[in-house]
Amino acid sequence: MTTTLEELDRAARPASPGAAAGPDSPAHRLLAPTDTFPRRHLGLTEAETAEMLELLGVGSLDELVREAVPGSIRLDAALELDPVPGFADRAPSERELLAVMAGMAADNRLGRSFLGMGYHDTVTPRVIQRNVLESPGWYTQYTPYQAEISQGRLEALLNFQTMVADLTGLPVANSSLLDEATAAAEAMSLAAGVAPKHKAEGAFFVSADCHPQTVAVVQTRAEALGIEVRVGDAATAELGDAFGVLLQYPTSDGRVLDLEPVIARAHEAGALAIVAADLLSLVLLRSPGEMGADVAVGSAQRFGVPLGYGGPHAAFLATREEHKRRIPGRIIGVSQDAHGNPALRMALQTREQHIRREKATSNICTAQVLLAVMAGFYGVYHGPRGLTAIAERIHALAATFAAGLRRLGFGLGGDAFFDTLRVPVGPGFDAAAAGELAAAAAAEGIDLRRFDDGSLGVAFDEAKSAADVEDLLRLFAGFAPGGEGGGGGEPLTPEALAAEAELEIPAPHRRTSEFLTHPVFHRFHKEHEMLRYIKRLEARDLSLTHSMIPLGSCTMKLNATAEMVPLSWPGWAGLHPFVPVEQTAGYQELFRTLERWLEQITGFAATSLQPNAGSQGEYTGLLVIRAWHRDRGDDQRDVCLIPVSAHGTNPASAVMAGLKVVVVGCDENGNIDLADLEAKAAQHADRLAALMVTYPSTHGVFEEKIRDICEIVHRHGGQVYLDGANMNAQVGLCRPADYGADVCHLNLHKTFCIPHGGGGPGMGPICVKEHLAPYLPGHPVVRVGGEKAIGPVAAAPWGSPSILTISWAYIAMMGAEGLTRASQVAILNANYMAKRLSGHFDVLFAGRNGRVAHEFILDLRPFKTSAGIEAEDVAKRLMDYGFHAPTMSWPVAGTLMVEPTESESKAELDRLCDALIAIREEIRAIEEGRADRHDNALKHAPHTAHAVTSDAWDHAYSREQAAWPAPWLREGKFWPAVGRVDNAYGDRNLICQCPPLESYVTASDAPGAED
Repeated sequence: MTTTLEELDRAARPASPGAAAGPDSPAHRLLAPTDTFPRRHLGLTEAETAEMLELLGVGSLDELVREAVPGSIRLDAALELDPVPGFADRAPSERELLAVMAGMAADNRLGRSFLGMGYHDTVTPRVIQRNVLESPGWYTQYTPYQAEISQGRLEALLNFQTMVADLTGLPVANSSLLDEATAAAEAMSLAAGVAPKHKAEGAFFVSADCHPQTVAVVQTRAEALGIEVRVGDAATAELGDAFGVLLQYPTSDGRVLDLEPVIARAHEAGALAIVAADLLSLVLLRSPGEMGADVAVGSAQRFGVPLGYGGPHAAFLATREEHKRRIPGRIIGVSQDAHGNPALRMALQTREQHIRREKATSNICTAQVLLAVMAGFYGVYHGPRGLTAIAERIHALAATFAAGLRRLGFGLGGDAFFDTLRVPVGPGFDAAAAGELAAAAAAEGIDLRRFDDGSLGVAFDEAKSAADVEDLLRLFAGFAPGGEGGGGGEPLTPEALAAEAELEIPAPHRRTSEFLTHPVFHRFHKEHEMLRYIKRLEARDLSLTHSMIPLGSCTMKLNATAEMVPLSWPGWAGLHPFVPVEQTAGYQELFRTLERWLEQITGFAATSLQPNAGSQGEYTGLLVIRAWHRDRGDDQRDVCLIPVSAHGTNPASAVMAGLKVVVVGCDENGNIDLADLEAKAAQHADRLAALMVTYPSTHGVFEEKIRDICEIVHRHGGQVYLDGANMNAQVGLCRPADYGADVCHLNLHKTFCIPHGGGGPGMGPICVKEHLAPYLPGHPVVRVGGEKAIGPVAAAPWGSPSILTISWAYIAMMGAEGLTRASQVAILNANYMAKRLSGHFDVLFAGRNGRVAHEFILDLRPFKTSAGIEAEDVAKRLMDYGFHAPTMSWPVAGTLMVEPTESESKAELDRLCDALIAIREEIRAIEEGRADRHDNALKHAPHTAHAVTSDAWDHAYSREQAAWPAPWLREGKFWPAVGRVDNAYGDRNLICQCPPLESYVTASDAPGAED
């Protein structure tokens, strides 16, 4: 039964009109909280809902759902979710939810972490925290495919790329990857891709000095691809058959080694040299590029990005010019717009998975844009001098501690170091004593790293101080090899020790080359200037703070403030991912309840929260299926059936999982062709591993035969992988496990309200049936996963845990009834818009009753013949109306796919409909000869403020039609920062570092360009 907004409100504020006393009395209702959440999240009033249903010719949401969702898969009973503790009969209000989450955060014990291993505490500048991390103007943006309304974010990412390229000494860097470990795995694939055939069939060598999570993730990726990974001592290893060599710099235990000899040996063997580098250390250390490395990877986490118990953080990959077309992920490049002004865009997009599909070298779809933006701003704010000061202070803390240890009689190696020391065991300090010391430190809230041989690791970071050095030396003094106290009786004060410590990085390791020489890293060191720079860039980007972003398949819905607030709390943001689990009771409770809710929503038996992107969820789910087949002795099952309508990441993920893609056709209505599926399942029955299916379909329809589709695959020995990108149409209405899926991933950055962040972060956990649960991914440092776990797919055990707080809050405040209502309203909004637009555009694909799911496709292909207008022209013209375009030319070329979501108001839906209808009339004017076929408002869109206010105006249409084609634009106009970007020019003349600052003047400093 449909739950009305009033009923949802009553559910949160229990009462029955007329009741005299008790929990349902009017008095009790008056005393209940008023800040209930569903009525704020859902965009429609009851009156608007009724009006829209009347247009569709149905009497209720229930009736509409019955027409849209096949009866064979609809839930028989209402969705039930375990209650939030303390709220057995209702969902908590916003204030109550925040109180609950504050209590959970307090259950996480915030100590002092000296664990290192690629994760370090950092000091996030408040101007960046408040105005980027906590600003919806930055976190609600979409991936910058529409460059003209993404110039601010593109500039911030170009800063990040420039910073990475400068510090690594390699000229081409991407705009972020998921984490350091997966970046290393991507680098392995790059090395295999560029190697000669006889070398590509060789081995990938990994130094034993790499972080354990990096080694494990690389091994997981390699195993599926049939690549042999050898782990050992890089200084003595035989590299003759290796196509790639992965080195850590500094090593996981802190040593700074001269990598140049090993890199030279790798090159002599015909292998690429890959260096996993600590980015902040490169401020003081010779860069990988200077030592001859071909690729550098790592994490930018310590550039102002909170630990977050493991993520999200921005990784990086930089390489040489000759490998630029093999580099995974996004590259931001400099191009020019239609007026010849500089303009930024995502370059070399033909490399990406959505175009190359099964031939793609990577399945990366979502990266870590928001965190890369933060890291780039951190570099801009501090500049080279500030970064040097931070790095020198960290090294000084470590060097001071080292001097104290030597005074206490601890034997330290003679290798250079940056921030991390390994305290070895030996005479007078055995493994047992080291264990006692670590336990004593833990009792004081200090976490030290324990190595397998019992030795201890101590890593310093920006958040540590001289007082921390003093506390550590006091603890170590009690276990000094020379006896109680040690130190010859002299005081071990940091100040005294610093005077005798070696505070400068020795040659040949010391960096002598310049870095961050571009003016952008020298202009904004005062907070007032930094604030203005951040806001200036933010003003060039259209986000959900301006208007709806109706991208099909991307579910750009409200990211409510109450959901976002806990993200910055130290209790969630301040934990190292490898602290003892007993210190993370709040996180463990969040994981347990979130996993349980996702299982109840999907019908599955078990969940892994580790995949830190939707594409990673696809990859992980297929690896789990593969492991299940192999455990049963079906090693030959390596065929993955994928419909032509599938998401672009699906084929790429299948290949990464070691599967061979066989394409299945679709019928004229966009549904999977059952006859073709049956034939190909039978043809490959002995080798069939899986079918990947998106539901509702990528064409925006609930396919009637989904149960039959799953049954065909199971009958031929395969498993069904369901792409959960379109779960926003299913929650509370149907469950993937019930209609036949064996595993699905869930895009928490779509259905469950984690913001898109301008292209990341995301989360893509997988839910599986009971028989697949034993294979859920494990981790080498923290015990997670099933009894027969596959290797880790992310660097941290739970992926990007800190942003799971957002989805937890959303589900908790919506409750089962609110989530169900959200799905119903999403379906209503899509059908309402499709109905309004159907007289003006052809709507492709619909279900048996003429209904779409939560999204629909507008066919623009006829206009190419009738008016010379293509989908890109309509997309750019929508910018003049203040809108981001729907998904363009996917899954069908020449179309727009619209998804309104449930959180938009009817006024906003109508505004977008009015804009599209007005554009249709502009096309009609061309068709009828009233507008010129070449000189018209669509072909020259978008129109910048500079263009419409310049002295010259030689178009056949008016300035008013160009810039103010709709009445609402008079109230507030979002101006595209640049004119239409020349994509081909940018690819032909690739520049992916900051160009000279004066080149921006004409585009960004034009009058009104930032209004």
